Amino acid sequence: MIWLGIETANAPLSVAIVKDGKVVAEVVQNIKLTHSAGAMPAVEAILAKAGLKPVDIDAIAVSEGPGSYTGVRIGATLAKTLAWTLKKPLVGVSSLKVLAANVSLHNGLICPLFDARRSNVYTAVYKGATLETVVEDYHDHIDGLLQRLQELAEPVLFVGADVDVFWEKIVATLGDYAYRAPMTTDLPRACEVIRLASEGELPSTEATHHFVPQYKRIAEAEANWLKEQKEKANEQ
Repeated sequence: MIWLGIETANAPLSVAIVKDGKVVAEVVQNIKLTHSAGAMPAVEAILAKAGLKPVDIDAIAVSEGPGSYTGVRIGATLAKTLAWTLKKPLVGVSSLKVLAANVSLHNGLICPLFDARRSNVYTAVYKGATLETVVEDYHDHIDGLLQRLQELAEPVLFVGADVDVFWEKIVATLGDYAYRAPMTTDLPRACEVIRLASEGELPSTEATHHFVPQYKRIAEAEANWLKEQKEKANEQ
């Protein structure tokens, strides 16, 4: 079985081909190239390097969010378009779980996080090789996350390039309970998207039409619109 994996939920870009449980090719990069310009060419290039045509793909796996609104939307749209056009199953996987998978050999708590700006984060907490969900994916202020982790009262391994943004506050709050994963594990990998996607049953091709990204927070424009509507209602 041949899988195509796509990961664009944040600044890094990763695309992979996995055939019969073996990684055939993978691209992982963290350079200043917008996904709208780089994602499709990366897919085309990796298929060419693997000697495959789009019709050879049996299933597509994509990082469904949370993360950058634009990044999540681009990856989901690309994957959904390919799946619908090729009539192939599409499987979405949490972008946070994909990042946590990089350190899943760790037996304790794993906390992947993405910077959501203004001291907010997209985050979750998993545990061990099976990535058991301890705290579901959600959006929170960094202080709210640290309070929840304090209540768990266990050592936590933090993973992700954005951990550095909050590391001083993390250590100040959690002290010796806070551990930093190696920088080599900070970038999400499309082969992990595929691995996680392949653990469940494949959905029908018709289900592709109903696939939606998991932003975990409404877009800023929508939030501003709702705020305006609330203010207008109060004035009446």
